Amino acid sequence: MKVKKMKTNQQEINSFFEKYIQSFDGNKDADYQYYANSFLQRGVPTKDNEMWRNFHFEQVVNHPYIVQKEPQTYQPVGQFFHCDINQLESHLFAFLNGWYVHNNAPITIFPSGVVIGSLLYAKKQYADILNACSSLSKQYKHSSMFDMASAICQDGFFVYIPDYVEFKQVVQLVNVVNSNSDLFINMKNVIVVGKNASLKLMHCDDTIEGGYTLINTATEIFLDEGASVDYYKLENKDERSVLINDATIYQGANTNVKTYTNVFNGGIVHNTLNSHLYGEYANIDLNGLYLVDKKQDVTNCLSVNHHVPNCKSQQLYNGIIDDEAKANFVGHIYVAQDAQKTESAQVNHNILLTDQATIDTKPFLEIYADDVKCSHGATVGQLDDDAIFYMRSRGICQRNAKKLLMHAFAKEIVDKISIAALVDYTEDLVQKRLSGQNISCNSCTMNCQKPIHFEVKMPEL
Repeated sequence: MKVKKMKTNQQEINSFFEKYIQSFDGNKDADYQYYANSFLQRGVPTKDNEMWRNFHFEQVVNHPYIVQKEPQTYQPVGQFFHCDINQLESHLFAFLNGWYVHNNAPITIFPSGVVIGSLLYAKKQYADILNACSSLSKQYKHSSMFDMASAICQDGFFVYIPDYVEFKQVVQLVNVVNSNSDLFINMKNVIVVGKNASLKLMHCDDTIEGGYTLINTATEIFLDEGASVDYYKLENKDERSVLINDATIYQGANTNVKTYTNVFNGGIVHNTLNSHLYGEYANIDLNGLYLVDKKQDVTNCLSVNHHVPNCKSQQLYNGIIDDEAKANFVGHIYVAQDAQKTESAQVNHNILLTDQATIDTKPFLEIYADDVKCSHGATVGQLDDDAIFYMRSRGICQRNAKKLLMHAFAKEIVDKISIAALVDYTEDLVQKRLSGQNISCNSCTMNCQKPIHFEVKMPEL
């Protein structure tokens, strides 16, 4: 992302964000006071924070972002967005420039008792549920950017799945930016899944048209005993965007979570996914795929916290980095002293296609229990010469041989997706991405004036 270079110290960075907190004129409730004070006390994360060591706040503050304090006049979602995932059966809910899009129906209540809609309105009607969630959330530490989003969120997404309800159709949250202004958008999403209930949630970030954007999103997913959640995070932004996503998952006993984070395009992307396994026999499976090129900068940070015995977690993130792109992976597994019989594995694989592409991968364990099975590992390399030679000896050209290897590398993650329509869609995006085709506007119904092209350059062996 091209920005004007300037020297910026930590105090100036903090001041840049503090002015948004101080100028916030929304509902200054108890949560605002709590999170605003927390941010003001700590400021933005510094280079001493391992999760934020490679994030360049000095680039972010070079733009005079504005906050859109009122939603735009209602227009049907189909007028500015359509989903390209063929045959996907989903309930689609859209946010435009940080505001929930609705026509005098900020909350939807399904016959099963499922509630979906605007967090802004849910705070009034479902205060008991949200207060209980807030009490649990405040027992754990969060990043200061999470605090900022929680304090001054314009709006957010609220989902409540009652006990014993299996919500079969996918709930699709689409966050769309369409503005000529440089926008700073803060959102807070709260997802609550009751006892023995289940949910498949797809969270998509897209851009139609816009200037420079800074999107800061805090997402919390609460699972009661026996609940299960599949959480899909799809990111296909433009090169002028800065995307900060901080998701935290709270797991009660006998819960099961699967997450999938796919990053195809973006300027600067910083994903943080935290899990707190506080109920016995909770399981989580975290998966990610990132395909980056040009001068993109993508970071994925995972923190899995085993607080009690007999829980399992596994992590598998694969990345392909081209041109002068940068990727960062930080994986943290924490096992408390009482969390005996923990099983946890963490793997990060990366392929570098040029000498200028870089990856900084830091998997690490913090274990205080003695009866555990934990492992971690990371690989960084180039395409396998022997495999390319083998395919070429059977009549496959060099370019296609490389594409086949990269596709197989990505498919390891794609095959773990449980939604058939999303598998087909993701495979198609991977094929296009590896072929150098433009995929950043797949969901756009408008003709952008400045199309963005992404190319994967194949290095000579």
